[in-house]
Amino acid sequence: MKASSINTHMGSIRIDNEVIAQYAGSVANECFGIVGMAGINVRDGLVKLLKIDSMTRGIHVRINNNKLTLDFHVIVSYGVSILAVSENLVSNVKYRVEEFTGITVEKINIFVEGVRVID
Repeated sequence: MKASSINTHMGSIRIDNEVIAQYAGSVANECFGIVGMAGINVRDGLVKLLKIDSMTRGIHVRINNNKLTLDFHVIVSYGVSILAVSENLVSNVKYRVEEFTGITVEKINIFVEGVRVID
């Protein structure tokens, strides 16, 4: 189990990386232009849209010196500015994850794995 630790005057708090990924994924799905997280089949090179219950497979959380690095593999809506969607995702996720965990987000990497037309 990989977890992040925060030391306070009352003791230590450990947050599992899966919890951080789940929360970050729910924040990302609320962002305009994000269709969902992408799952990549390395063997076949296929990208698929992940369901809500398995969205953490499209998010990788790393901790280094008590700072978070988040990697998002996303599918975006057709016709939107990828730059605008990325900036919105970074600002929302950074603010909300830092508020939720109390850990500084050092870097957010976004990998656009596909584009989908939304009806």
